[in-house]
Amino acid sequence: MTRCRLCDSQALESVVDLGATPPCESFLAADQLDQPEPAYPLHLRVCTDCWLAQIPPLITPEETFTQYAYFSSYSTSWVEHARTFVTDAVQRLDLASKEKDAFVVEVASNDGYLLKHLVDREIRCLGIEPSVNVGAAARDAGVPTLTAFLDPATGAAVRAEHGPADLVVANNVYAHIPDVVGFTQGLRALVADDGWVSIEVQHLLTLIKENQYDTIYHEHFQYYTVASATRALASGGLTLVDVELLPTHGGSIRLWARPTEVAGEPAPGVSPAGAEPAAWGRVADVLAQEKAAGLQELSGYTEFSARVATVRRDLLRFLIEAAERGETVVGYGAPGKGNTLLNHCGIRPDLLAYTVDRNPYKHGRFTPGTRIPILPPEQIAADKPDYVLVLPWNLRAELVEQLSFVHAWGGRLVFPIPELSIVEVKP
Repeated sequence: MTRCRLCDSQALESVVDLGATPPCESFLAADQLDQPEPAYPLHLRVCTDCWLAQIPPLITPEETFTQYAYFSSYSTSWVEHARTFVTDAVQRLDLASKEKDAFVVEVASNDGYLLKHLVDREIRCLGIEPSVNVGAAARDAGVPTLTAFLDPATGAAVRAEHGPADLVVANNVYAHIPDVVGFTQGLRALVADDGWVSIEVQHLLTLIKENQYDTIYHEHFQYYTVASATRALASGGLTLVDVELLPTHGGSIRLWARPTEVAGEPAPGVSPAGAEPAAWGRVADVLAQEKAAGLQELSGYTEFSARVATVRRDLLRFLIEAAERGETVVGYGAPGKGNTLLNHCGIRPDLLAYTVDRNPYKHGRFTPGTRIPILPPEQIAADKPDYVLVLPWNLRAELVEQLSFVHAWGGRLVFPIPELSIVEVKP
């Protein structure tokens, strides 16, 4: 990788090199275990001109997302997050007005987890979802869904057929496309000239501060600060006007943008009445936080690689010592981030007997690279392991509650990030 995909600069500096791993969602069927498995370098770099952190585009979105293993509706907390967003957005933008006849488009709409809340409110909406299998599940649930990747042509075609969107939602997809400029132009093509775009994406600030290196994988081509996101949005004719700090995915930002012609000035650096300052950041506030963390100079990135190595050593030490004591460790969840962690640490079934997942699509399959079996969640109660390694650590509160039953036999939960944490759950 020699040039920044956003500003075309050659000023790219290494942040962390995680070696080579298979694509994180390429779960293996049993008859694939004796076949070759491709692996690709996973090396995060940052552009010192526009400060966009990025990995090389070694796989295409078509390879990953035409058939996809992730269904959003299997996360209870994520569905609730979407419901709350819809409630707030409807009120904020007056989308329920019958005179307005509002139209909402979600890009990368997955299985309809968010748009179903608009369908229930009888607000006109459309999902744009590239994955054939996931989009079919959304349509089965009554959510209008177009199977397509977003680019300027798709955006223009949707606008011509359905009209401009009052709100375009793009949650956890802005990192998933290598053509940042083309995708952003697609968003602009979709949105009305006086409309709004809402984007949720993991915040590079928390990724660096909280050692969240397992969220680096081949599906995520870039990693945003508010500073770099502002520049990315501008490349397609959108201007950032507000930002919220969210707890999702270990720490995310919700970017509110509008067409540049109507955007005006960003929201002032104050919290609105009734909001917790720690949960809501305005543009100037968050930019100041990023600058204070050194993310607009190399000093903010130089120690990250060493802290990643500590996470790896601590987890391996725990697993090896547990095995030597004759204790059993199994996993909970088979998320993409978990496969970065497992492959970087070199964890195999001798240290992690299996993992479980609520998604039936993954049952009977094996994790890419590490070949760890994926079983239904009921297996944990049947086997009563000593420890459960929680791979989707970002759902900690939800999963501590879901897994409280391991207390019955003295089992404990293990969270690997931001640092190794062993938790005795309560019934």
